[in-house]
Amino acid sequence: MIKEAKPVPIAEVKEILKEQDIEKSKELLGFLKKFNKTTASEAKKMFDSIKKLNIEKLKDEDIVRIIDFAPEDAEDLRKLFVGSDITLDQDETTRILETKKVK
Repeated sequence: MIKEAKPVPIAEVKEILKEQDIEKSKELLGFLKKFNKTTASEAKKMFDSIKKLNIEKLKDEDIVRIIDFAPEDAEDLRKLFVGSDITLDQDETTRILETKKVK
């Protein structure tokens, strides 16, 4: 049963899967661990930090995408929003990238 639908970083998904005692959950957890080294607490801190920047055009799912893909530079960050209506200016891009450095 689905209790609520909200965007969740991969790091939090890993924590949720750890609580499950289902074989498929263990397989998925192993797969996610290969591609995401962020802990749930680090992801929460990053989410809160980016949210505090008050960039109105960023929705929660956009912030989660930034956390999950961990862009290293402005070009990588811009690539996350190709095909969407979101265009970040240089100041917004810099502030987001600086926030991600402070884990």
